[in-house]
Amino acid sequence: MIIVAALLLPLLALLLYGMDLIEDRLTARPPEKRQANGRRLRLIPGGQHKNAHRPARRQPEQQSRAA
Repeated sequence: MIIVAALLLPLLALLLYGMDLIEDRLTARPPEKRQANGRRLRLIPGGQHKNAHRPARRQPEQQSRAA
């Protein structure tokens, strides 16, 4: 019987250690949100442009000099 207890002792120690880690994770506060550190996002140009409401510029009419 002493031999069985001596063989189970390391297993019970690992079980106790694992349960302690699980309990610490469950009761710990969630990590705070990370900040962007003031960096701006680089957006891909596309979609509506800021000059979309203006009509397109007219091309200057070419005059023919033959006559």
